[in-house]
Amino acid sequence: MQNIDTATIVIIAANIIFSLKGFSDFSFFEKYKFNIAGIRKGEQIRMFSSGFLHVDYTHLIFNMLTLYFFANIVINSVGVTRFIIIYIASLIVGNILSFYFHKDEYHYSAVGASGAVMGVLYSAILFHPGMDLYLFFIPIPIDAWIIGILYLLYSVYGMRFRHGNIGHDAHFGGAIAGYLLTIAFVPSLLETSLWIVALLAVPIVLLLILHKLGKI
Repeated sequence: MQNIDTATIVIIAANIIFSLKGFSDFSFFEKYKFNIAGIRKGEQIRMFSSGFLHVDYTHLIFNMLTLYFFANIVINSVGVTRFIIIYIASLIVGNILSFYFHKDEYHYSAVGASGAVMGVLYSAILFHPGMDLYLFFIPIPIDAWIIGILYLLYSVYGMRFRHGNIGHDAHFGGAIAGYLLTIAFVPSLLETSLWIVALLAVPIVLLLILHKLGKI
């Protein structure tokens, strides 16, 4: 078992405490979830608080396990303060992108730390693109950069066709924040890992093109 930094423990604890409160208190959950109508009424706290609520235990555990496995890579590469910046910025940018794409859907709601976690994951992939990751039902390791690209391409597909009950736009926004901040914090990646930086940008560029063409 790897050592876990205090910052990661605090973030995981905040998610657990806030989510457990939401599981048992419906009014609390409704007050702090991401909801277009609420945000448009001026309840901006939802843009942040929704990132600490989860739908159920499976949702919570999956996000926290992912954070646990990849947080140290980012912390060891950029330090605790910048890791926290990446986490919070990814959470907020993910929700901003979600708001942008759903701003006229007053009923639209979402919760989860997935945007923030995706930012951390994408940052970790920039530092260790060749680390082995596994996809469900595929018993062979796959390079992290391949999974990163495939997941964002799947997110583009999900945004395009509204596939599944998943906040694809929040995931994508979080990944964009993690990607850009990591390069800003460690610009030497543009020299040492330019091909990875370029490849991981492909889904982002694709999203911009599709949006420009009115496809998303």
